[in-house]
Amino acid sequence: MAQNQAPQQPEVTFKQTDDYRESYSNSVQVRMSVWDFQLVFGTLHPITPNEVDLKNFQCIYLSPQQAKALSNILANNIAQYEQAFGRIALEPVQQAPVQVIMVPDPNGPIN
Repeated sequence: MAQNQAPQQPEVTFKQTDDYRESYSNSVQVRMSVWDFQLVFGTLHPITPNEVDLKNFQCIYLSPQQAKALSNILANNIAQYEQAFGRIALEPVQQAPVQVIMVPDPNGPIN
């Protein structure tokens, strides 16, 4: 292979498994350990101005490399979306101080 040639991408065939499903989520919680990132998807429903109901329905584990690749892909797609349709405005959110503790999840995989 010549030095300036990029490797050719393989042809990819997309298939859906028998248990494939699509879901809507308006809540994503991100947890991490030394080994992986955990994305917990759910639906959040306001009950009162001071109370919400959050029902988690799916947890996905990603390697740190896949999490970073996902972050890059999302940033690129969000930029394209905003270029086509306009800026995505986020409501201001008061955030509590964040403390990150990296410990293995006792219920998660250890790779």
